[in-house]
Amino acid sequence: MSTLLQELSTATSGIAARFASSVVSVRGARARSGFAWRSGLIVTADEALAETGDITVTLPDGTSLSAQIAGRDPTTDIALLRVEDRTLEPAPLAADVPPLGAVALAVGAADGVATAALGIVALSSGRWQSMRGGEIESRLELDLRLRRDSEGGLAVNADGQAFGMAVFGPRRRVLVIPSATIARVAAILEKDGRVARGYLGLGLHPVSVEGGGGMGAIVMSVDPEGPGAAAGIHQGDVLMTWNGQSIERLKSLIRALGPQSVGQTLSLDIRRGGATHQAKVQIGERPRV
Repeated sequence: MSTLLQELSTATSGIAARFASSVVSVRGARARSGFAWRSGLIVTADEALAETGDITVTLPDGTSLSAQIAGRDPTTDIALLRVEDRTLEPAPLAADVPPLGAVALAVGAADGVATAALGIVALSSGRWQSMRGGEIESRLELDLRLRRDSEGGLAVNADGQAFGMAVFGPRRRVLVIPSATIARVAAILEKDGRVARGYLGLGLHPVSVEGGGGMGAIVMSVDPEGPGAAAGIHQGDVLMTWNGQSIERLKSLIRALGPQSVGQTLSLDIRRGGATHQAKVQIGERPRV
């Protein structure tokens, strides 16, 4: 006689098997997972990749292939790899965001063999910015035990729909980069190889301002060819406000330098030698490295 537990087991096993043909093992700086996004293109977690070095992808049938980085965006933790293979079945990504408490399955791979972990959606909310300033459409956390080599694999709901990529967040929380973010960023990476980010050409460090002036950001270095230098900002200047907002946390300024900021003008209040000056900086595009 069938029981509820048997039905759950059969359902989760079937879902895992359905996506096993789309997940791969990725070995770069560390062993992680990835999944077929389009023919010849693999999405994986950017954090697992080194700046240089060989990358190998192991397919579900055990075949190992060399992979090249087609593009990467550290701010959203998305990297796109190119492989000479057309046999992988791209994983269909669903735009629906699962609700709090929904059952979720993380499907990854270890040495080409599919892995799975079962849990629930522990947090489901709206758009947010990563610590590196990346725009992510939904905040999703999973309550499950994710293997290290499963990071970069798929997060799948109880209907058998993949809703994003499972990655590690702070304190090893399991986050999901949602399908909408992957679709947006991966398309840019396929075309341009990178996502443009704002650039001031200033090395900044938080500092307390004397005389009860609160917090600011002292300029530690200036790129002589950057926007900050063109605006007349000097090493040793202290940035007090940007666009009328106090610089209570430097991260808030860094996060404001997203893709949409390139070309915009930033108004800064600067303290130099006890006097306050104003400067307008046209935000540039972060140079390629």
